[in-house]
Amino acid sequence: MTITTELLLARHGEAHCNTTGHVGGESTCTGLTERGRDQIRLLAHQLRQEDTTAPISALYTSPRRRTLDTADLLGDALGLEPRVDPALRGLDHGDADGKHWTSVKTRFGGRPQRYPDRPIAAGAEAWNGYLARCQTALHTILDRHPGERILIAAHGETIEASFAFFYRLPPGEHEHAGQITSHACLTHWQRHRNRFGHEVWMLASHNDTRHLHPQTKARG
Repeated sequence: MTITTELLLARHGEAHCNTTGHVGGESTCTGLTERGRDQIRLLAHQLRQEDTTAPISALYTSPRRRTLDTADLLGDALGLEPRVDPALRGLDHGDADGKHWTSVKTRFGGRPQRYPDRPIAAGAEAWNGYLARCQTALHTILDRHPGERILIAAHGETIEASFAFFYRLPPGEHEHAGQITSHACLTHWQRHRNRFGHEVWMLASHNDTRHLHPQTKARG
């Protein structure tokens, strides 16, 4: 089988809102912690050292501060100019922005995925609305770069949306099964073409954080 297109989704590094447990939306996200920056530097080093005949040709990012910080570090290391796509932003949180996630989820009755057609707060976006927006953005980016290797500085929700997109999951199926997405992890999708000309998207790796433990990797 021949690989025709590749999509790499890199979750942002640890952010300040992650350490405090607060919702980090458009108006309250203050970017990566120093630990988060170190995580992304390790990821960038791994991507730079990869033995591949297809270099990364495009780098996209969400407009939130933590993904912008992530994209800037990746772009500097890979020699790429980040392209900001507003449609890749995380869930719009409305009045929940800046509040503690525990209180938001308690008031809502669970995660946003639990009631996918209800917004988590006044002025917020319902989960299914987010999925539709993000999947449209992924489709547009892939159509723009056929046969290329693309990198996205993403949110955990973006990675979850990629599973729904490639596996064509119906709306409302995201409370029953999900994916662990660690900070600075890498999820890798490949489009393969077989000798019959059939094309299929395949998951090559998910939640890959080996680059965050270089000494363990070296001993292995």
